[in-house]
Amino acid sequence: MGRRQHRQTSFLHPLFLILKSIPLIDLGGNLDPHAPAAQASARALHDALSTLGFAYIGGHTVSPATRDAAFAASRSFHESPLEKKQSLAINASHRGYMGMATSTIVTSSVAKVTKPNMSESLMLMHELPPDDPGLLAGLPMQGPNQWPEWLPGFKPAMTQYVAEADALSRYIVRLIAISLGLEATALDHHFDHPTTFLRALHYPPQPPLADDQMGSAPHTDYGIITLLAQDDSGGLQVRPRGGDWIEAPPIPDTYVLNVGDMLARWTNDRFVSTPHRVINRSGGDRYSLPYFFDPAMDAQIECLPTCTDAAHPPLYPPVAYGDYLMERLNKNYDYRRDTAKAGA
Repeated sequence: MGRRQHRQTSFLHPLFLILKSIPLIDLGGNLDPHAPAAQASARALHDALSTLGFAYIGGHTVSPATRDAAFAASRSFHESPLEKKQSLAINASHRGYMGMATSTIVTSSVAKVTKPNMSESLMLMHELPPDDPGLLAGLPMQGPNQWPEWLPGFKPAMTQYVAEADALSRYIVRLIAISLGLEATALDHHFDHPTTFLRALHYPPQPPLADDQMGSAPHTDYGIITLLAQDDSGGLQVRPRGGDWIEAPPIPDTYVLNVGDMLARWTNDRFVSTPHRVINRSGGDRYSLPYFFDPAMDAQIECLPTCTDAAHPPLYPPVAYGDYLMERLNKNYDYRRDTAKAGA
C-alpha cells in the first residue's frame, strides 16, 4: 500500500516546506456549518490541513469543566494499583488497559521503530447497546467498553467528554467538506456508525539521555481526524515534509487537530498525514486525551470527486476503512500479535 509521506503531488502548497509553527483556527464557539463564520473556518482549515496537516483548534464547544473532569478521571485511573488496571486488560475488540511498553509502531513509514512506546493507556471506543447487530455478530471492533468500577466517577466523566468531543468532530468533518467544495453534509453518512477511540494516555518521565526511547515513536494516525487534548507538559513534535521536527506546545483551551492516513487518502493527498512523536522531557508525568474520529468499519474510502481531475487521477484504489485499520492494529499491538500466533 502506498505511503503518502514520500509522495509529491501538485496539490501540495509551497509554504509546506517552510512552515515553522502550527496555525491556530478559532471556531468562535460555533457548530453551525451554515453560519457566516463557518466559511472562514473552512478556508483556514483547508490551508492548514493541505500544508502542515496540523492545526490548533480554539473557540471550540467542549466545556472546560468537561475536559478537566476527563483529565482528572484519567489521572485517577493511572494512579490506581497496577493489579486493578490489569484487571481491565485490553480485549479482542480493542477496549481496555494497555500496560507500559506494549505497543511498537512497526508500520511507521518515517522511522525504523524497534523499541516500544513508553506509555500506558486505557482505550475506550464507541459504546454499543447490548443488542447491537455488529456486537452480536462478533464483528471486529464491536464490543463492550471496560470501565474501572472502583472509580464511580470515571464513566460519567468520560461519557460526557466523548459526547462533546463527538459533536466537535462532526462539525470539523462538515468544515472539511465545505473546504473541499462539497455540501456541508456530504460526508455525514460515512459517520452514521462511526469508529471512535478515546485513549487516556499516561507518559512517565523519560531519562534525559535516552534519545532512542520515546513516549510515542514517529508515526502517522490511521483514520480521518484526531483531536488531541494535552496537559501542560509539552513533548509533542511534528515533522513537516522536507523539514525538521517542530514543537507543538500546549495552548490553553485548544485542541491539536491532525489529519489521519484515511483522510489523506480520501482527498487524494491534498490533505497531509504528517508524522508526529512524543518525547516527555518535562521531568514529570504527562497526560493526554486523543480522540480519534473515524468512519464506520465498512465505509468505502475512495477519492472524493472534488479532489481529482484529468491532471490528478486517483492515487489509491478504494478501500474499506476497517480493512486498513485492522492491518495496522494487528501489526502494532502486542496483544493482537499474540492472538494471531494462537490462531485466534
